[in-house]
Amino acid sequence: MTRKIAIYGKGGIGKSTTTQNTAGAMAHFQNQKIFIHGCDPKADSTRLILGGNMQQTLMDVLREEGAEKITIEKVVKNGYQNILCVESGGPEPGVGCAGRGVITAIDLMEDLGAYTDDLDFVFFDVLGDVVCGGFAMPIRDGKAQEVYIVASGEMMAIYAANNICKGLVKYAKQSGVRLGGIICNSRNVDGEKEFLEEFTASIGTHMIHFVPRDNIVQKAEFNKKTVTEFDPDCNQAQEYRELGRKIIENKNFVIPKPLTMDQLEAMVVKYGLMD
Repeated sequence: MTRKIAIYGKGGIGKSTTTQNTAGAMAHFQNQKIFIHGCDPKADSTRLILGGNMQQTLMDVLREEGAEKITIEKVVKNGYQNILCVESGGPEPGVGCAGRGVITAIDLMEDLGAYTDDLDFVFFDVLGDVVCGGFAMPIRDGKAQEVYIVASGEMMAIYAANNICKGLVKYAKQSGVRLGGIICNSRNVDGEKEFLEEFTASIGTHMIHFVPRDNIVQKAEFNKKTVTEFDPDCNQAQEYRELGRKIIENKNFVIPKPLTMDQLEAMVVKYGLMD
């Protein structure tokens, strides 16, 4: 059975980089068959899998050719380790709602039968920390059963993670979606691991993996590759391999218990992240 996962997190936290590197490692090391559906209007959720190429988005094809002309072959590209990729795209700048584009894109992919039964995982890489409108669709309408939140030990990343949990709670009963854990994409701030462990325990989940900061991630990006494709024997590739293994084997799925603002601020003060 295909597992469908939505990846959320504060804008700029490295969510798309983490998603692509984890998917690349899972396909390379664990032989998983993976589909990445980019749900960010920037359409950059799959470029490392596709050798740096920005693929034509589903919304662009829809505008240019109409819904009746859209085929899987036109909008789904095959990349590193046969990972399948599609980008929702968005409206022309200043026109329309990007969230609406996410709804349209996922519905079209389902209608076309793009999420085939032989897939092990479908990853929905969702814009920033937005859990409203179309950007909430993966968790609101049961398109994804699992959510992972990418965070760090920085104050705003934790605030965003807590807010995403609040949105998840609203949809959990109607859609059955559950939180699978928090992925720490380390920023090397003081007390980061301890802070994330206390935060995740407080909301009833776990830090599924602590991904250390390593410049090889940027080196791989400059070369238009995931870390695993760039150097499968490096330490960072093994970190993504371990994260992938933990996701594959994860059984810890919960409805989180978000903190109140007072509770969250008390924790932030404890770790010296506020004056």
